[in-house]
Amino acid sequence: MLDDFLKYQAKTTPHPLGLEIEYASGSYLYDTKGKSYLDFVAGVSALPLGHSHPKVVAAVKSQIEKYMHVMVYGEFAQAPAVTLCKTLVKLLPKNHEVVYLTNSGTEAIEGALKLAKRVTQRSGLIAANRSYHGSTHGALSLLGYEQQKKGYRPLLPGVRFLNFNSEKDLSQIDENTAAVLLETIQGGAGFILPVDDYLKKVKRRCEEMGALLVLDEIQPGFGRTGKMFGFEHFGVAPDVVVMGKALGGGLPIGAFSASKKLMGKLEDRPKLGHITTFGGNPVIATAALTTINEILSTKLINQIDQKEKIFRENLKHPLIKKISGKGLMLAPIFEQAEIPDFLVHHCIKKGLLLFWLLWEKNAIRISPPLNITKEEILKGCQIIRETLDQI
Repeated sequence: MLDDFLKYQAKTTPHPLGLEIEYASGSYLYDTKGKSYLDFVAGVSALPLGHSHPKVVAAVKSQIEKYMHVMVYGEFAQAPAVTLCKTLVKLLPKNHEVVYLTNSGTEAIEGALKLAKRVTQRSGLIAANRSYHGSTHGALSLLGYEQQKKGYRPLLPGVRFLNFNSEKDLSQIDENTAAVLLETIQGGAGFILPVDDYLKKVKRRCEEMGALLVLDEIQPGFGRTGKMFGFEHFGVAPDVVVMGKALGGGLPIGAFSASKKLMGKLEDRPKLGHITTFGGNPVIATAALTTINEILSTKLINQIDQKEKIFRENLKHPLIKKISGKGLMLAPIFEQAEIPDFLVHHCIKKGLLLFWLLWEKNAIRISPPLNITKEEILKGCQIIRETLDQI
């Protein structure tokens, strides 16, 4: 299988990890030779309930037996999508009344950018340096890492970048700005938290200038930080929220939400302001709804702070400078990039799956399933410490 993978499937890097996966369950992956790997990555934060959660699997099977795809998004009323949107609205701030379901987080970013331009009749867009919002052309245009973009220009015009947490940079938000797009917690940059009421200050400046604040919750959303959405920690209600990853419980999904007044701009003049064939797919919507209900009914979110504490207490090592992030979105930071490389490759040999962050090369990602057990956390931390001892 690995030979065919390398020969026929397009790659994202010259050197993929190349594990040959046979099956996955709970917090573990299993390869074709029967070796198990404790998963501290969770599909890059996309598996809040771990692998093949029985309730999600059962719900998906039940929906498949009823119907799968029947019509492009927005034409037919289908219970899974309708119920999912209704559930999300109840979880979001009061100024969010409707949800647009998409196929991925990056498509939701595209929809949010279009919505902002349509609502404000402006073209200026502002994002943060070292940001990541996806790889489609619009999302790439607001990606704050030039090395990643230079081979794909020209991109969207009228995009400017500020430094995350820099209050003086907020003067860039002006009367030509349609939207400011920020990750609530910067992911690829090293799980950087907003400080000193930064998001409140951004929101205030947006209101003064008539711009929309769009928060990217694709990674921190759905319990990973100890609240349903990351922005709940920081006392701000964005105009548009972008969701993805964990929402699907392992299946591909995205969504963006706003008030009915704002979202209504996509319905007319012109009609079909955003079109998607498989957005709101009933099978995927069923998985998403089941995932949200399981997170809420089991009170998983209430356990996140304690699990973060266990990680921090058991990842003390001379080579770890600090641990950035919040909840189960953690990034141990090291002095040199060679240490994360060593860790990722050698921990795999010991049965622990870790991964890199996009732009912060001196860090590793720790984003396990939310329902990971204390015993599994301790086991993984011990492997990390023992591996660091080899350096």
